[in-house]
Amino acid sequence: MSDNKVLVEIKDLKKYFPVKKGLFGTNRSYVKAVDGISFTINKGETLGLVGESGCGKTSCGRTIIKLYEPTGGKIIYDGHDLSSLSQKQMLPYRKKIQMIFQDPYASLNSRMTVGDIVGESIDIHGVYRGKDRMARIQDLLRTVGLSSEHSNRYPHEFSGGQRQRIGIARSLAVQPEFIICDEPISALDVSIQAQIINMLEELQENMGLTYLFIAHDLSMVKHISNRIGVMYLGKMVEIGKSDEVYGHPMHPYTKALLSAIPIPDPEQAALRKRIMLNGEIPSPIDPPPGCRFKGRCKYAKEICSEVDPELKNLGADHFVACHLF
Repeated sequence: MSDNKVLVEIKDLKKYFPVKKGLFGTNRSYVKAVDGISFTINKGETLGLVGESGCGKTSCGRTIIKLYEPTGGKIIYDGHDLSSLSQKQMLPYRKKIQMIFQDPYASLNSRMTVGDIVGESIDIHGVYRGKDRMARIQDLLRTVGLSSEHSNRYPHEFSGGQRQRIGIARSLAVQPEFIICDEPISALDVSIQAQIINMLEELQENMGLTYLFIAHDLSMVKHISNRIGVMYLGKMVEIGKSDEVYGHPMHPYTKALLSAIPIPDPEQAALRKRIMLNGEIPSPIDPPPGCRFKGRCKYAKEICSEVDPELKNLGADHFVACHLF
């Protein structure tokens, strides 16, 4: 459970990727993957980050952990500004901030044994040595539901769910406080997804972990998250408590996303009206002025084409960026 102490504070975070034009790469333009978003995550809390593919969720996570250098804004972790630190200066914070990657196949080095994969960060930070190192690796493997004997095997000998467990063990190796989960279940079979989610919740309870949970599966995000942020084309359009966002969505885009969640009951599914979005998604290279969702929104007004809406608190810490409010 969250103790209401802010652990992570993101202020006006931006990440632009250069796009070369012309024969000699001159006249650069930029893909604005993350374009000025702000939010906080309390210690012990899970913030779910959702949106369509290409909205900037993964770029946001990778910029927070500084796998991507931020173009602008601040990344404040436990009161310390990380945004301008060098890779060497970031090293102490690497122990505190870890990441679980989306693809359990590509994120593990196929030439390394599981023991070496899990122990790599232990070696980098010099946390355990000799017999203590191997004992720690075996303990981590047991923690994520694997056998200590698996440490001598290679990634190709495991299923997708087992590989993701190895990735989770690796993220836990140096006893982090904050873990960025980048769609950790999207590449897994449905029957395995619930196991991984339950394990993440159990680890959070036992170790006091804080999560940024990035996903496009809205039903799973509701299950694991205390609060939810909705991104659209590099912008945060809505953020609030999980029950509030799901029970009373405000932004037209959030309503459309929630209407697409499958309902297992055929009778209820037949009664629900699916909100279909028309129009095209604007280019992230040259987004139009004003609200980026206006071309797909049936409520769009003249001001939506002129002024970019800011997040407003509508009460109960439910923030929405929309000119309708």
